[in-house]
Amino acid sequence: MPVQTSIQLFTVREALEADLEGTLAELAARGFTAAEPYDFVRRAEPLAAALRANGIAAPTGHAFLASTSFVNPDGTTTTRPVPPAEEVFDAAEALGMTTVIEPYTDPALWQSREHIADIARQLNAAAEIGAARGIRVGYHNHAHELEATFDGRTGLEVFADQLDERVVLEVDLYWVARAGVDSPALLRALGDRVIAVHVKDGTLDPEAVAAYPPADQVPAGRGVVPLEEALAAASALEVAVVEFDHFPGDLFDAVEQSRRFLDERGQGDQGAA
Repeated sequence: MPVQTSIQLFTVREALEADLEGTLAELAARGFTAAEPYDFVRRAEPLAAALRANGIAAPTGHAFLASTSFVNPDGTTTTRPVPPAEEVFDAAEALGMTTVIEPYTDPALWQSREHIADIARQLNAAAEIGAARGIRVGYHNHAHELEATFDGRTGLEVFADQLDERVVLEVDLYWVARAGVDSPALLRALGDRVIAVHVKDGTLDPEAVAAYPPADQVPAGRGVVPLEEALAAASALEVAVVEFDHFPGDLFDAVEQSRRFLDERGQGDQGAA
């Protein structure tokens, strides 16, 4: 089955909040036929309508199922209640979504096996509820899950060992590189559990990565993240998701360049030529 090319809508969050319809129309014009929504529970119906109007599917999406905090673009942390899993899955169904992915957990929780096990327990419980509705649960990493190590293994690998077989992973290739981890080797170790990746490139310039949000990100194929090698190592990949945390230039041009990078390498037949 071909890998579907998608875009994480957090990339264009400012434009999206200002003009939902217009932003999705622009993404469609740039060749995207799939997107990964964020914060979709509160706006499922209007988002679903706008996606349908522009011929964009939403196979995956980010929503909190275990975490009670989120790091904002300015670096501050917001604490919020986690919505009931059923509410999340109701919204996912409205969007035609088949995989709901936990986007972030507090880095402090990755310093002990006990806390890692608790995150896994919460996602396993959510996965049981989702399975009854035909919806999978997943987890998306940042750098801290990989910077934490236990007996020579990354926290993400320790976490994967404790997940129900129904819980999948979305590996963010930029954050793997930021953590100094070999992404092709990691993907081979995680195996068929990885069904999605965030295709995000950067120069990893030390001064630029010290900024928040990171200031080193560039269109896919323009940086030093080993994207092609990582994609080749993902044995069960279904969705390759373009994402930028920040880009100072023409953002829509940058995401189109990243989409072309994927489509030209046979990672999907979903984009425009």
